[in-house]
Amino acid sequence: MTYRTSREEKFCGSITKGILIYLGIASDDSDDDAEYLADKIAHLRIFMDSNDKMNLSILDLGYEALVISQFTLHADVRKGRRPSYSKAAGSEKALMLFDLFCTKLLENGVHIQTGKFQEIMRIHSINDGPVTILLDSKKAF
Repeated sequence: MTYRTSREEKFCGSITKGILIYLGIASDDSDDDAEYLADKIAHLRIFMDSNDKMNLSILDLGYEALVISQFTLHADVRKGRRPSYSKAAGSEKALMLFDLFCTKLLENGVHIQTGKFQEIMRIHSINDGPVTILLDSKKAF
């Protein structure tokens, strides 16, 4: 993964096998939300076992996580044609909760790489499955 500065692209992280986490932090999120999601993701059984059942976690396989802060996950496009990001956390709070989430993943035993906070990044991924899962700490869905 790379990110852009005004003059060049810089490398900032990669993993070989694991999960790509786009982390959207809302204005009403708290430490509890970050801790809940880190624990949930570390133990979520989403990888195939020898019987082709989703029965293994990232920890079971020793895989890694690539964590990218993504405020656009909170885009509200119900009105008009331009997304509103009014429910996304401000940058100071988002960075604090992003760092806490990453710390809690590490404490759970997950090796991580991260994107560059508040930068435009080029992300290349190969989705094996494909498996895409939405998690919400508020359990709204």
